[in-house]
Amino acid sequence: MREKKYQTCSNCVMDTTDSKIQFDEKGVCDHCNTFYKDIEPNWNPNDKGWAEISKIADDIKKEGKGKDFDCIIGMSGGIDSSYLVYLAKVKLGLRPLVFHVDAGWNSQQAVHNIEQIVDRLELDLYTEVIDWEEMKDLQLSFFKAGVSHTDTPQDHSFFATMYKFAAKHKIKHILTGGNYSTECIRNPLEWMYFQSDARQIKDIQKKFGTKKLKNYPLTNILWHKIYLPYIKGIKLYKPLDFMPYDKEEATQFLVDNFGYQRYAQKHFESRFTRFYEAFWLYKKFGYDTRKVQYSSLIVTGQMTREEALERLKTPAYDPETIDDDFNYIANKLGISSKELQGYLDAPNKTYKDYKNQQYLYDLGAKVMRKLGLEKGGKR
Repeated sequence: MREKKYQTCSNCVMDTTDSKIQFDEKGVCDHCNTFYKDIEPNWNPNDKGWAEISKIADDIKKEGKGKDFDCIIGMSGGIDSSYLVYLAKVKLGLRPLVFHVDAGWNSQQAVHNIEQIVDRLELDLYTEVIDWEEMKDLQLSFFKAGVSHTDTPQDHSFFATMYKFAAKHKIKHILTGGNYSTECIRNPLEWMYFQSDARQIKDIQKKFGTKKLKNYPLTNILWHKIYLPYIKGIKLYKPLDFMPYDKEEATQFLVDNFGYQRYAQKHFESRFTRFYEAFWLYKKFGYDTRKVQYSSLIVTGQMTREEALERLKTPAYDPETIDDDFNYIANKLGISSKELQGYLDAPNKTYKDYKNQQYLYDLGAKVMRKLGLEKGGKR
């Protein structure tokens, strides 16, 4: 079988490290064409969108009268969720409960940013702390499994905990910082498999774990995609999609007004994610998530292709501090650096090597696209 010739998109910076990428006759990739064909024509980050989200906010406020808060916002300390908290309180007039999940990997910057924004906006913060012994064991299981989506235990715990909290306390409205402006191009499935696949999590933990997941917040795709929205009536909104949202402008605004501290890269509010995306994913699998992030900014007019290519010439991790980061991750997981290096050198696996529910995701995506409820998405 002939090896695929290396090629980079002529419009963005996605390339053939995404093995499923396709190019048209002009050398433009399918990620870009999906954005221009399916997302951009149906996306209204303008006055029309603002009128729509303002109407939604008015309905949320009416329903929340007499309650301590009218919605919930998951906040990581990253730029998207941080700006959303400001937007919800100041611009939309909502009374959100700020919900944070501590999975054991918060950076000092994240803690600072959360505290500054919550305190200055005089909002209530609820923090759920994940059982560290179970989290640690599950993350080690993913390292041992050799898959690329090593950050799944942390990501799964974030949304599963918030959904469970909302269901338990009968909170009907959840606001999230997810948005097309910085995330219209998604990580390919082979880079990062669906973090919500509980069947895969259970299988990997059964094969490699040493503990039963008694307290870890497991959920599943049917529960949060069908039961919660259509049976329990819990609605999810992405307000940043209804307004002009420029990442750099939003960041500088928070820096100037809330003492916000910048991160070197998207998702670096977690020390584990910083290590995983900047170093592990690149060194072990050859996947550079900056290509996805920069490409989203390119097609939405926030970065030039030339600027992205220039930035990609240097690694996402700091070569001078990577040994310290490597040792930190190993020590926190309770293993030696030599053992962690062994997982780095071990044969690579994919999500297909373990039990999964990809068929459900494929079916759901087809239905959602036919109904016009999903545009783009993983592939």
